[in-house]
Amino acid sequence: MHIRAEALILSIRAHGEHGAVVRALTRAHGVQPGYVRGGRSRRVRPILQPANLVLGEWRARTEEQLSSLTVELIHSRAPLFAEPLPAALLDWATVLTTAALPEAQPFAMLHDALTGLFEAVEAAPAARGWASALVRYELLLLAELGFGLDLESCVVTGSADDLAFVSPRSGGAVSRAAAGDHAARLLPLPAFLRIGGPTDWPDILAGLAITGHFLERNVLVDRRREALTSRTRLIDRLKRAVA
Repeated sequence: MHIRAEALILSIRAHGEHGAVVRALTRAHGVQPGYVRGGRSRRVRPILQPANLVLGEWRARTEEQLSSLTVELIHSRAPLFAEPLPAALLDWATVLTTAALPEAQPFAMLHDALTGLFEAVEAAPAARGWASALVRYELLLLAELGFGLDLESCVVTGSADDLAFVSPRSGGAVSRAAAGDHAARLLPLPAFLRIGGPTDWPDILAGLAITGHFLERNVLVDRRREALTSRTRLIDRLKRAVA
């Protein structure tokens, strides 16, 4: 097996005295793990940072063998880890992607969306500039894994008018009229998730509440539930920043 491709670093785990097992997301080959010899050295460690863009080369004699991996840095996002909010975002986005995606399966749209999210953080380190992109990335990840939400029409009436809520059970939109007395049990649906456009913090937090509910219920289950710690830390920092 031989793969040579640009990739986003997702996770780094120490292995042995000097090496590291690295998982990175490629556009055509999905999440690829590999062993980086000397991955904990002063020369290589700055390259192996979450969210960095690298040129990776994976080699293995068989499909079952852990590949050896060499990396060349293309673009470093290490400076973003000096700021609490961007650091929390990069940590969560890479932890989520690592935990949720199966290895060696292509997710080109997710790769592009994750790249766009990282670029949004670089362009506008203030959370207002990238928080809505995070909501959209989480929605796309849910959809790519088969848990997409139906926000186009009311799950009760079939109408596309005045959609105001999301059912926490079905993941379908619910109109204000159909919600009736059950509105308090539903998740508020912010308009930007349906029609785009500018948004504000209450809507962004409402969007994160929706995606968080379905990620926890459908994706980050069993051992992967530990990943939610990173998301909790990010949401707490966001709420403090806009309080």
